[in-house]
Amino acid sequence: MTLAALRKLIDPGPAGQPQRAGLVIDGAELPVIFRRNAQARRIILRMNPKGEGIVLTLPPGTTQREALDFAISQSAWITARLKRTPETVAFADGVEVPFRGEIHEICHRPMPRRTVWCEESAGGAAVPSLCVSGRIEHLPRRLKDWLKAQARAELSSASNHYAAAMGLKYSRLSIRDQSSRWGSCSSTGALSYSWRLIMAPPDVLDYVAAHEVAHLAEMNHGPAFWALVEAHCPHTKTAKHWLKQNGRGLHRYGV
Repeated sequence: MTLAALRKLIDPGPAGQPQRAGLVIDGAELPVIFRRNAQARRIILRMNPKGEGIVLTLPPGTTQREALDFAISQSAWITARLKRTPETVAFADGVEVPFRGEIHEICHRPMPRRTVWCEESAGGAAVPSLCVSGRIEHLPRRLKDWLKAQARAELSSASNHYAAAMGLKYSRLSIRDQSSRWGSCSSTGALSYSWRLIMAPPDVLDYVAAHEVAHLAEMNHGPAFWALVEAHCPHTKTAKHWLKQNGRGLHRYGV
């Protein structure tokens, strides 16, 4: 397989946004996102958590051509990882999805309430239900909006708790669908979280809040940072392990 066959035209995209390209591996087109990082010492290749392609992080002075050459040299690794990528799961009636770490079955209720609610398993049901009312074509959007609202409420509560406990303040809080991280803390004190944390066990969501709030005091991952997190969040290690083992799978739902 030649380089010319693999490389596709680089799309500069909107100003300020990551540039994109594509590779063709085993006959399948694979989207590529380029990200620049002034702190990177080498080209870093990783899979997009949603299984939609790869992300190439470029250190200063590295060209996109060089990064693509590196990705091509790792085609066997990419192919192996693609085979391990779980299939996406759309939000639909009868589909099972995790909510607060517990599997729920999506249940469409054709009534004009236009709301979402949980019901415990009953009448022989194996798992509890996430009930979504209204027209069925609106079910995916309505459920995702509800999950985002639940995530915002719980992450706001957890962030407020840890901010008070650590004697810190944040400027604002936002909920997004971040593919590369579960949360972030900016230099201005703004916290941002992935709404998909609402699908993880509560202790995991709680840990991510403690992690990001601690960055308000320590904008690094040094010993002082981890000491602060673990002093206030005793389940740090178990939550980190859960995310490492299971976090990637959360990105396959509702896409």
